[in-house]
Amino acid sequence: MSDAEAESVGGREDVWTEKYRPHTLDDVVGHDNITDRLQSYIERDDLPHLLFAGPAGVGKTASAVAIVKELYGDNWEENFLELNASDERGIDVVREKIKNFASTDWSGRAGSKPSIIFLDEADALTSDAQSALRRTMEQFSNNTRFILSCNYSSKIIDPIQSRCAVFRYAPLGDDAVETQIRKIADEEGITLTQDGVDALIYAADGDMRKAINALQAAAVMGETVDEETVFKITATARPEEVQEMVQTAIDGDFVAARSQLRDLLIDKGIAGGDIIDQLHRSVWDLEIEEEAAVRLMDRVGEADYRITQGANEQVQLEAMLASLALEPGE
Repeated sequence: MSDAEAESVGGREDVWTEKYRPHTLDDVVGHDNITDRLQSYIERDDLPHLLFAGPAGVGKTASAVAIVKELYGDNWEENFLELNASDERGIDVVREKIKNFASTDWSGRAGSKPSIIFLDEADALTSDAQSALRRTMEQFSNNTRFILSCNYSSKIIDPIQSRCAVFRYAPLGDDAVETQIRKIADEEGITLTQDGVDALIYAADGDMRKAINALQAAAVMGETVDEETVFKITATARPEEVQEMVQTAIDGDFVAARSQLRDLLIDKGIAGGDIIDQLHRSVWDLEIEEEAAVRLMDRVGEADYRITQGANEQVQLEAMLASLALEPGE
């Protein structure tokens, strides 16, 4: 299929993560308990400062933008400041951009509704910037509300956390991901096989943005999205391939396990860190004794730590397989 043909099918020239971004809290899937509470704040006109914590692609930014759209309607952009704290993380950003926006008097245009400042990846702010932000939150609480999102709430200083209503977003469940990708596939005229759906869910691992991006990339390959296409475009190993490699090592055949590892790393181009992640997810699906599973988890943790510290991925993964082969299971 040519590029022109690909673009002409189902509006593929659009970025689907933006095209299907939620516009209201009701559109945010998989977190009904959170969105219900947020909706009640809006209905009571009593919005506190908010802190959203959780992994990527689970709806934190979507929830923040949906809140502002429900508060202001078509004029939401005039009353909303969005900053990515990982790009602008110093104290000057708090002193200049944030403070200038927060100190603006919106009363003539927005009535009693507060303006909203959204700080994405707020856990990247320096300690000095967080301290300055805390003071700004206090000073302008009469006309401004802050929404902070982060991956790790433990990196947000306690004085900020205590001023916010904290919402913890878990990875999205399989049902929520399946519902959304099937909806998008229907809208775009894409045929999804059941094994294709299962592969998208597995590759996404609770990340809706990743699932939608994978669906769009797979759809460019043809109007039918199946398992083979998904695993190919996402550079994801099939669960059974990872499990077979580990089982081979546990059975004591290091040479064969090493060959399977090289196939994943070199022939299929899968990153070592991704193999570690997939292995971690598959440990309890292996048909091995509990003691062997515990031993495997220990080896996975050690390899993951060393890789994150900069060690060679292939060396560490081969060492992990070797240690399993030296202690074969029953």
